[in-house]
Amino acid sequence: MSEWLQLTASDGHVFDTYIAKPEREPIAGLIVLQEIFGVNAHIRSVADGYARDGFLALAPALFDRIERHVDLKYEGEDLQKAMSFIPKLNGELALLDVAAALDYARKETGRKTGVIGYCYGGTVAWLSATRLKPDAAVGYYAGAIGKYAEETPKAPVMLHFGKLDTHIPKEEVDRVQAANPDVQIFWYEAGHAFNADPRPSYEPHSAKLARERSLAFLTENLS
Repeated sequence: MSEWLQLTASDGHVFDTYIAKPEREPIAGLIVLQEIFGVNAHIRSVADGYARDGFLALAPALFDRIERHVDLKYEGEDLQKAMSFIPKLNGELALLDVAAALDYARKETGRKTGVIGYCYGGTVAWLSATRLKPDAAVGYYAGAIGKYAEETPKAPVMLHFGKLDTHIPKEEVDRVQAANPDVQIFWYEAGHAFNADPRPSYEPHSAKLARERSLAFLTENLS
């Protein structure tokens, strides 16, 4: 079952959050962090999938601070609009919203709560691990992670990258690994956004393997 609710960050900002509930008592909470296309159909499907696995999955609308109800496709004018958000991104404010979602999930479940993010959300997942206190974090193709390579996670972290991704230099990821040898980093024969099935870059084998690894990692660290 899924629905939308509103949460309030510590600075008073009220934002929409998509919540997907498991059929039984949740095994844990999981915050699903969006790409630059908003909490769109793909991100909602990711949350729904983890709810089927037993998590209370929340996808906060991180762009509500810029524009409300952002729900974009991956081509044409929607793609151009998504790119226009990049200069407006503010990681510090996004973390306030993630913190509120973490608090809500923990109170609702009484259990541990992790974060998982994709592209922009992958970077926010990394920052959540280094600056907040999730119980585990997973990041897919985190675009700007090199800027924060020297930060130290406070929770177990797993990261996924495509070997053919032209957006993320391998040197940046290597810096993360060098500074944080305990972080699990996996590479796939795929490009950027290989997990997003509506996109041409979708690579089903890599997506399946990454999800299996993520699910096992989250289950181990959050159960």
